[in-house]
Amino acid sequence: MRLLQRIHFLSQPEKLKPVREAVRVMAREQGCTEENLDCMVMAINEACMNVMQHAYHEINDGEIVLEFWQESDELVIRIYDFAEKVDISTIKSRDLDDVRPGGLGVHLIHKVMDKVEYLDIPEQAGNLLEMRKRIGDIKQCKIKCEVDQ
Repeated sequence: MRLLQRIHFLSQPEKLKPVREAVRVMAREQGCTEENLDCMVMAINEACMNVMQHAYHEINDGEIVLEFWQESDELVIRIYDFAEKVDISTIKSRDLDDVRPGGLGVHLIHKVMDKVEYLDIPEQAGNLLEMRKRIGDIKQCKIKCEVDQ
């Protein structure tokens, strides 16, 4: 795997707009299709918001590290936080029949990305989410996503 980019930022929602733009630029440079770009950016944004809301409990001085790796034709996205370890079995989307705002980020992330794994960081505080997306895949994302349009 080859490291493409590392972004380090605080758990403040206003930090996400420049992060989304950096992700968009980097993904385009790596050959991500336009059909998948918005959805991938949205999934990364949702994952970072989940870290802010659920790992850091909206405390705005938590650290988040976002790494982008290339492995063959896949873009590998790793999101590290340094909060208390989360019980992975509790990470789930709410029932899709429960129509109300919020609570669908995990569902959207799994729908958009090709692979999503919560990895253990041995002997360290924090959590690690790894997501993978085939960047040259021409199949269009089936979810209408508009981020920063």
